[in-house]
Amino acid sequence: MNFTPHDLLLVTGATGLVGSHVCQRARELGIRTRALVRENSDKGQLAQWGVDFVNGDLNDYDSHRKAAEGVTALVHCAAKVGDWGPVDSYRRVNVHGTESLLRAVEANGTLKRVVHISSLGVYPARDHHGTDETEPLSLSGIDGYTLTKAESEQLVREHIEKLKLPAIILRPGFIYGPRDRTVLPRIIDRLRTRSFKFLGDGHSLLNNTYVGNLVDAIFLALDRDDLIGEVFNITDGKLVTKRQFIGRIAELSGLPVPTKAVPLAVAKGLAKVLESIWKAFDAQEAPILSGARIKFLGLNLDYSIEKARRVLGYQPRVDFEKGISNAIAWIRNAEAEAKKAAG
Repeated sequence: MNFTPHDLLLVTGATGLVGSHVCQRARELGIRTRALVRENSDKGQLAQWGVDFVNGDLNDYDSHRKAAEGVTALVHCAAKVGDWGPVDSYRRVNVHGTESLLRAVEANGTLKRVVHISSLGVYPARDHHGTDETEPLSLSGIDGYTLTKAESEQLVREHIEKLKLPAIILRPGFIYGPRDRTVLPRIIDRLRTRSFKFLGDGHSLLNNTYVGNLVDAIFLALDRDDLIGEVFNITDGKLVTKRQFIGRIAELSGLPVPTKAVPLAVAKGLAKVLESIWKAFDAQEAPILSGARIKFLGLNLDYSIEKARRVLGYQPRVDFEKGISNAIAWIRNAEAEAKKAAG
């Protein structure tokens, strides 16, 4: 679709890593933008960009109708993320919330395009070596997040097939970049305390996906009327190993590069035991080792983006070195500003 002054883009998850960058890019392009945001979230940056917003979230079904008024395009980034907790708590947000949101935008009769942000986590939790979009979804999942992301993608596909939803699905890998307030800061904390250990030899590949590259893919998808119903894997193309990933974070943060490692077979066995104990005691926090962490740090996560290159016209512009430098610089600046504000 070609955006005109009459079009309105709705972005969910607009204060998060991906959603905030989508809003920023949209405003740079002069696209009228609305965000669905939690009432208590920090909307300062959105206001500076001139983004309209509606208070609500994916569990607040009444807010979906209000947010959907006049919307011609939707970029659905919001999701409950994590690697621990009851599946139903993820399903309420990632599946039922998505269903409600889609019903709201479909009811308007003005919708031209939806870009649904799925995840490479919808594939089976095993080593991957060039896996492409012909691989079936895994509906077993290793945690509530991966299971319900697969279910939500399946839901979107049903709307495409049965209700003619004009949607394109993108499956990014591990997303990193400026405004990451969760994963990279936690890794840095573990590096500072010297508690980080590799799982296995650390030479398996990470499915690194710089947020700016993903945003490029999102706007390519918004622009294509001929790709409704298509699914695309999205990564940086040139992947790095877990040792390269962690090592570069340590170097850029001025911290020692970790050298300790736990054999992968030992880590897998320990993760199963710990998960069983944690679940038995209904623990609220994830154990130090879990299936999700084994996957992130232990498995080879190489997925093909050839289809995105060939069909969508996607070409990753930012490589890992530039991307991780941008991300760590933002984190260090945010830490400095927080210290200054604290006196």
